[in-house]
Amino acid sequence: MPIILPPITRRRFIKGSIALGGTVMLNSRALVAAADSERAGLDQNRVALLADTHISADPDRVYPGTKWPGSPVKEGEHESVHIAKCLAEAAKSVIALNPRPAHLIVNGDCALSNGKEAEYKEFLRLVEPIRAAGITVHVTIGNHDNRNNLWKLLPFLKQELMRVQAGIIELPHANLVLLDSGRKGVLGEGQLKWLAEKLDERVDKPALIFGHFNPYPNRGVRPIKGMRDGASLLKLLAERKHARAYFYGHTHEWQYDRRAHLHLINQPAVSYYFGKGHAHGWVDMKLTEMSADLELHCINRKHRQQGDRKKISLKD
Repeated sequence: MPIILPPITRRRFIKGSIALGGTVMLNSRALVAAADSERAGLDQNRVALLADTHISADPDRVYPGTKWPGSPVKEGEHESVHIAKCLAEAAKSVIALNPRPAHLIVNGDCALSNGKEAEYKEFLRLVEPIRAAGITVHVTIGNHDNRNNLWKLLPFLKQELMRVQAGIIELPHANLVLLDSGRKGVLGEGQLKWLAEKLDERVDKPALIFGHFNPYPNRGVRPIKGMRDGASLLKLLAERKHARAYFYGHTHEWQYDRRAHLHLINQPAVSYYFGKGHAHGWVDMKLTEMSADLELHCINRKHRQQGDRKKISLKD
């Protein structure tokens, strides 16, 4: 089963915010007001897509995301971001949509370091306004995540669900398949077999597949190897024409590719980015019978890529 955070009631949200001591961020009042306002209708054919939130236990953490081994950015010219504020801004934007998406997916790397329990407490607190707005949050596992620590904070998950976090969200126009590429970028034979079986059982609808790791070496600003069994994944999807797209994070860059019927969408990081001046933010996905329409929402709304659009054809 995937990790799912169901919507929460207004009363529970306010009670939880008080218990957390009011450390919700600079934009907390706006978020509470949005969640507390008259609810916009929830659209089952609209999904907010996030990745690489990288939340720290410190709500005031600022991180120089352009600083990494081999970075072309000169010392002293690195661009830093306020990590938690980025997620708070993304949450505010999602909640403001009308109609609101019924679902939101965080495609891996919720945590900044290695999935400390304190990092997940901060992450869960920051997504509470989203849940209070009626939106169901889904989480995949990334290389910075720790399943056991995340599960500790989700008491409504049963022990027998604590396995590979793969599952399916069935929507009117498409099935969304969530995979677990783990901490080392490996799906494994068992999960690939499960994916093939589930896709073959659901040929009546197009499928959009989500996993944290890139399936092949990144062609963007930072060289990152693809997942170990990425070639097997791509072959499996290529053999099934109703598998229309694979969405991934990990490289912190907004990129698009296509191989025959299969669209490959590299989601930008919500928090920091690897290339100086690159976009970071989230993606609004609207599903119709014929297509999945993607629109990039940058944290910096004046960014040149704000509103960038991609179209995924769901039928030939």
